[in-house]
Amino acid sequence: MSPSVHDCILYIGVTVLMERIIKEKISADHLLYVSLKYTKTCDVIINLLLRWKIMIEMGMELLVEKAKKEKKWKVVPDAPRARLVQLKKLYSTDEVVSSTFELYELFRDIESLEKVRENEFRKGVTLKVNYKGNYISVDLEKLKEYSVILERFISALK
Repeated sequence: MSPSVHDCILYIGVTVLMERIIKEKISADHLLYVSLKYTKTCDVIINLLLRWKIMIEMGMELLVEKAKKEKKWKVVPDAPRARLVQLKKLYSTDEVVSSTFELYELFRDIESLEKVRENEFRKGVTLKVNYKGNYISVDLEKLKEYSVILERFISALK
């Protein structure tokens, strides 16, 4: 049986979306491994987290399309939080996707959170973020941990 026109369009859309995710990852990697290395500022860390947020949103779009194709998606308002809640339910057993969604919630709110900048322009540049009542130290090691989680997320999307 040959694929329908809808299936072909869906495949092309998913392929284009995956290409955009990979391009976003390449830009984020440049921020992590080049820009941060030379500038050592918290602004670069914030920009990196925002870049990752965009990348995860594209991945979420891809997951929604997959869920629709598998007829697991219930129509929800086009609000990002509503989509996230439903995606969390659908992928609650997938450790990689669940941990990425946890990171997404931090990245989504990063601009509005209380932040403390430490050791800017030095080797140990750190952005301390007050998230859900706790301070999270976002330094180079933490960024590398996030990068590994996101790498696994992208692999799971393919």
